Amino acid sequence: MKISMTVNGELSQHEIEPRLLLVHYLREHLHLTGTHVGCETSFCGACTVLMNGHAVKSCTVLAAQAQGSEITTIEGVHPLADKDDLHPLQDSFRQMHGLQCGYCTPGMILSAIDLLQQNPTPSEKEIRAGLEGNLCRCTGYHNIVKAIQNAAEKMSPQQSQEVSS
Repeated sequence: MKISMTVNGELSQHEIEPRLLLVHYLREHLHLTGTHVGCETSFCGACTVLMNGHAVKSCTVLAAQAQGSEITTIEGVHPLADKDDLHPLQDSFRQMHGLQCGYCTPGMILSAIDLLQQNPTPSEKEIRAGLEGNLCRCTGYHNIVKAIQNAAEKMSPQQSQEVSS
């Protein structure tokens, strides 16, 4: 079957098997390997991408189900102004030591983007609840939570107004 979707702002069209998972489509057809294959049961969140702006686990979505959708992978996450700069979440993960091995990081960042779109000023408890579907075996989450709090401050509309003033 032929599918068509926008991935990281670019139209993507391929002939695929109907049973192909979105994670495998992204990795094998588009060579976007930042989306990781972890547990393949939706438990770990390493495969998280944004589909039409919302976090989904791409190991549980058929590529055919993404027909006509807008998909954002970690490779497509950047500030709108400059594709060479880091997104505030990526920068905060770096600054706040919110990663170690990095395997879970793309999924964590994409889940955090969805969380901050829904709630721009989440509490620590809300951040931890928002990350429940993402596992990290290295960090213990403390610095991940701090990184998301830091990014939320950087991304807040009030902060943007203060910087531009």
